[in-house]
Amino acid sequence: MFTGIVEETGEVVDVAVTEDGRRLTIAGDVVLEDVAHGASIAVSGVCLTVEAFDDETFEVFLAEETVAKTYLGDVDVGDVVNLERAMPADGRFDGHLVQGHVDAVATVTNVDSTGGEDWFFEFELPARYADYVVEKGSITLDGISLTIADLQRGRGDAGPRVTVAIVPTTYDVTTLSEKGVGDPVHLEVDVVGKYVASMLDGYQD
Repeated sequence: MFTGIVEETGEVVDVAVTEDGRRLTIAGDVVLEDVAHGASIAVSGVCLTVEAFDDETFEVFLAEETVAKTYLGDVDVGDVVNLERAMPADGRFDGHLVQGHVDAVATVTNVDSTGGEDWFFEFELPARYADYVVEKGSITLDGISLTIADLQRGRGDAGPRVTVAIVPTTYDVTTLSEKGVGDPVHLEVDVVGKYVASMLDGYQD
């Protein structure tokens, strides 16, 4: 379990393709402080298992399903990713419940500066996730816990568009500063909303 509070960004330093998937070696600092074999680290919102590590890097394996459901199959050496260690049982809960189980890939549709230090990012989500987002609700994008400031319901095949306000710290500490219109981001909708929707589904005619 994660909180969506990104601890640092890390750089992909090696990519190895195998018959079963891809293996990434990622340089980090904070996430390596107490790393262990089998530990979980969220890589841009994707929960992955540490298979090997040294003082400067850790190695994770992307199974075929992970490659199919995320954009990590397209990352290359030199790309930067958001990193967060799993939350300890006695840790401070600053974000919201994040599983690291990516639902889909969303797309950046607009980036606006307020003229000061804040930013507004707009994302289009796949249409099938429209029922899981609400204004002022929580959403995870590339592993970042964010609050939906504005929500526009999509029509037809168009998915909903959500706008989030980004404060300077989030902009500086995460990969959002490198994102532009058309770029992909990993989407994880609020797990509480998914459970509620699932329970209500049984009462519908």
